[in-house]
Amino acid sequence: MQRTILIIIGWLAVVLATFGVVLPLLPTTPFLLLAAWCFARSSPRFHHWLLYRSWFGGYLRHWQKHRALPPGAKPKAMIFIAITFAVSLYLVNILWVRLFLLMMMCALLIYMWRMPVVDEKQQKP
Repeated sequence: MQRTILIIIGWLAVVLATFGVVLPLLPTTPFLLLAAWCFARSSPRFHHWLLYRSWFGGYLRHWQKHRALPPGAKPKAMIFIAITFAVSLYLVNILWVRLFLLMMMCALLIYMWRMPVVDEKQQKP
């Protein structure tokens, strides 16, 4: 029963992470980490799929190994955050919502700016 619940939560997290790629207020990374955790404890098959077959696999493997982003991921993420929030700011006409979105964008950009970047080639002895 617990295995089934973890698999369901894992797949729900994968779906939410996928939506989070294009929706500005829905985070991608926490849902991916939750999915990896759930699958690691419930289904080796799904965990392997997430790490080696999914679109997010390379980033997850790099995070598990180095606790950092791979080179090139940070600027791409920051640009995508800025673009999606800019579209939202353009479409929303309510002042308090715009201010909230602007604060969220700034917080996310600062968070991304502070995340470490590790080049795997430089890590090998």
